[in-house]
Amino acid sequence: MITNETAERSNGPARQAVLRWLDEQREAVIGFAQELIRVPSVNPYFGEPPGGEAAVQEVIARRLRALGATVQRWEPDAAALAAYAGRAGYYAGRDFHDRPNQVAVLKGTGGGRSLLLTGHVDVVKPGAGWTVDPFGGERRAGQLYGRGAVDMKGGLAAMIMALEAVVRSGYTLAGDVLVGTVVDEEAGGMGTLDFVAQGYRADAAILTESTNMKIAPLCRGILWGKLIVEGRSGHIELPQGDWRQGGAVDAIALSRLFLDHFDRLNADWALRKRHPYLPTPCQVYVAQIAGGEYPTAFANRVELIFDAQYLPAEKDAAGLGSHVKRELEAFVAGVAATEPWLCAHPPRIEWLIDADCGETPVDHPFVQLCARTLASLGYPPTIEGVSAHTDMGWFVNVGIPTINFGGGAARLAHQNDENIGEEEILATARVIAVTLLDWCGITPQE
Repeated sequence: MITNETAERSNGPARQAVLRWLDEQREAVIGFAQELIRVPSVNPYFGEPPGGEAAVQEVIARRLRALGATVQRWEPDAAALAAYAGRAGYYAGRDFHDRPNQVAVLKGTGGGRSLLLTGHVDVVKPGAGWTVDPFGGERRAGQLYGRGAVDMKGGLAAMIMALEAVVRSGYTLAGDVLVGTVVDEEAGGMGTLDFVAQGYRADAAILTESTNMKIAPLCRGILWGKLIVEGRSGHIELPQGDWRQGGAVDAIALSRLFLDHFDRLNADWALRKRHPYLPTPCQVYVAQIAGGEYPTAFANRVELIFDAQYLPAEKDAAGLGSHVKRELEAFVAGVAATEPWLCAHPPRIEWLIDADCGETPVDHPFVQLCARTLASLGYPPTIEGVSAHTDMGWFVNVGIPTINFGGGAARLAHQNDENIGEEEILATARVIAVTLLDWCGITPQE
């Protein structure tokens, strides 16, 4: 078996060759990212017809077949995945017609370690307000624009072109390389669940989400919940009297009580729910408020839709956030106990999404190799987790040490005029190409 240290000492000429190829083929690298962006692979969850995900998979497949990879494509079987009900990434009622997953395998010569390069091909629907064509792949002043530029077609292009750099430079890897491109990440990650359920494994994985060129060996879990606060409508301009005698109860006023208590909960979580490799603590943020029926009536009902984050250490045996759900349900019950109407009419939480988390130990040899690679190429070897959800959880669950790594600012994902620096795509490709050499090992040239 080729070791990290042996490979890193012996791969100098190969490094120089693949880095030179990437520099010389800069336009081809950026052109491939443009090609991916120009396919509007919007997740149908956002109201668009299916088909775009299949189209972008074909673009990827053509590139990888040209490198000698074997490509397999299939539509996830939602009925078969029902065996994972109650586990991370499973959602009932999903339709995967014309929404295929895909894997390309470039076999090594043997004796090396395998590496999975992975990412999702679906994007969110672009809203109003773009100043460029969201699917035009426009280039401006060194930035590449378009829906998915950051999330995550820039990363997909970088990882595929990194593999192409190795092959086109005349090197054969000892370990297998798998390129896994999945659907449905933007609606919870069922594509990755299916990919893992199909049995694909590797000795390590890089998920090329945008991380500002930081190594992210963990991501947080995300809960979406709807807190429903019931009131009693009544004419807003007239005296109502005690609710016990039929008077109105303003659900909006009651919802303010929960908003205030969420602030207090966040102050507590800021102390208790931190991680040394995350820049912010876990918090509960109310993202949507809906309530009221008429300008002349007290609100009969208010819905507070919130986002709550949780740490890998908090996940349950199914890989989900049931412990944190119970904590929040107890919190809501405690607040309700302070108000007579709420005691008699308890608010409730409807859980909408539980997006799982994952963590690879920072001292794992793969994480450390990636850090050395960054440093050797002149990039800061910064380790910082992803504050949001990524698809890494299931890979970690089945024993694949996984990092998130890619250029670009993740905060630009889902924004109007989403964009990524062209140099960041190239930098990501350089790091991944060298990692392929050092982790998988290369077969000596004749």
